[in-house]
Amino acid sequence: MATICVFCASSERIDASYVALARDVGTELARRGHDLVSGGGSVSSMGAVARAARAGGARTVGVIPHALTQMEIADHDADELVVTDDMRTRKGEMDRRADAFLTLAGGIGTVEELMEIWVSRVLLMHDKPVVVLDPDGVFAPLREQVDLLIRRGFARPSVRDAVQWVTTVSDAFDALERRRPVLPPAGDELLEAEPAGPDEGGG
Repeated sequence: MATICVFCASSERIDASYVALARDVGTELARRGHDLVSGGGSVSSMGAVARAARAGGARTVGVIPHALTQMEIADHDADELVVTDDMRTRKGEMDRRADAFLTLAGGIGTVEELMEIWVSRVLLMHDKPVVVLDPDGVFAPLREQVDLLIRRGFARPSVRDAVQWVTTVSDAFDALERRRPVLPPAGDELLEAEPAGPDEGGG
């Protein structure tokens, strides 16, 4: 059994399919015997994943900043609701409690959470699985941006290996349950990335 941290949307303006996917994630999380850490909201995808997880018998922990307790409508049905002073403390508490991280489609807050945990894995600050479940390509532009950074020499190619991208709930949990080693950069990769090609250099 592991504690899975799920980053996802709190917006109620999104298509219902994203909320349904979050519900399926919560159901599968409980079926596989895991517990949930989430952002502590009771609406949209965030609420759906927590309710489905509890319905399946999983323990759920919500972590929410005090300023968002009304805006996101705190999940008072959580087995444990942790109210923090600010967003930084919230993310630290979620990270501390998690054995693995799963990101679903979400807004800039979700992107920030993914990027922070992605970077810390690249820097060997943790070796917990980081998985993105993206069945319809919401994060495709982000992947393209990272590829561009690699081509221009701002990031090492090994950055890609720190995150696993999947399109189904089953594949997401298979990846979360499979701990892949984090390989340290070889040689001078710590100091410089691969050189850009003749048509890729920055100006």
